[in-house]
Amino acid sequence: MNPTPPVGLDEREVDPNPINQFRRWFEDAKATGLPLPEAMTLATSSSGSFPSARLVLLKQVDERGFVFYTNYQSRKARDLDANPFAALVFYWPQLDYQVRVEGTVTRTLDAESDEYFQTRPRDSQVGAIASPQSEVIASREVLEKRFAELEESYAGKAIPRPEHWGGYRVKPERIEFWKSRPGRLHDRLRYERQSDGTWRCVRLAP
Repeated sequence: MNPTPPVGLDEREVDPNPINQFRRWFEDAKATGLPLPEAMTLATSSSGSFPSARLVLLKQVDERGFVFYTNYQSRKARDLDANPFAALVFYWPQLDYQVRVEGTVTRTLDAESDEYFQTRPRDSQVGAIASPQSEVIASREVLEKRFAELEESYAGKAIPRPEHWGGYRVKPERIEFWKSRPGRLHDRLRYERQSDGTWRCVRLAP
């Protein structure tokens, strides 16, 4: 049964911890049957360049932050190496929910990346090795040939995580929850991390 979204957001009723509040909304989004509720827009920017954004998948969220995995030689990774700050956006239209996250970014531990890599479908493991992500390639045939060669090379063998692939964790400094309301008088509550690690929740005008 799909959840009935609340009419609005009340700062007296939301969880004082934004991670807990996010989990509530995330569970609501999954319950709607929305495809890929874990999809999030990731925005990055290297120093002195245009910002860039793309969709990635949330793989873990806890008090330490929001985790996704990617190629460490991709554009997003090069951006984060130069400027380790990022923004995330989740949007679940069935509920009229939006969540924005801004924070600092670090790589996950190798052991975390190793563990997650082994849970991926085998073709995704091969693809992570075959694809020089964000680089110019001559044709799709070149990519498919490389994939086939790797499939043959690893036949009957475990596929180790390549060094150029792993996770990032976005440690949030600000998390904003948005709920659509009539007349464009939407609700916006922003949590801000304080110097002692606690959170302060404020209401923003829509």
